[in-house]
Amino acid sequence: MDQPIPYPASGLAWYIRAPLVVGGAILLILLATAACLTPSSDGFGTHQQLGLAQCSFIQWFGIRCPSCGMTTSWSYMMRGQVLASMRCNVGGAYLALLAMASGPWMLISGLRGRWFGGPLHETVIAALGALAVILTISDWLLRNFILI
Repeated sequence: MDQPIPYPASGLAWYIRAPLVVGGAILLILLATAACLTPSSDGFGTHQQLGLAQCSFIQWFGIRCPSCGMTTSWSYMMRGQVLASMRCNVGGAYLALLAMASGPWMLISGLRGRWFGGPLHETVIAALGALAVILTISDWLLRNFILI
């Protein structure tokens, strides 16, 4: 069985710390942005408050894309409205929760120079990522092709 890569007792190297700080900060900025937006009552389209265009997928095919509703989902999640968040996009709700957990963890670990609570094994990271893809695609398929 693979063992996690041991890290020196002296702390994390700069090339590990820098992406942790940048990545954690980006996630926290995205969460703060979502908190400042007003969730669309349609369940999608909140991103247009940022000056972004309407979803091309809807214009071209008449159905929502897999990421439709993610910004709205994050905005609801930042208000503590978990069910409303999941109604917009289950994958988005999951990603918002991941960002809420991993953003601070990454930022703290990078700033401290030591893993806060220990490093995550690559299998855990892969499983969390795979679950995000599975939830997002499943939600999209159910929403557009099964629950029509």
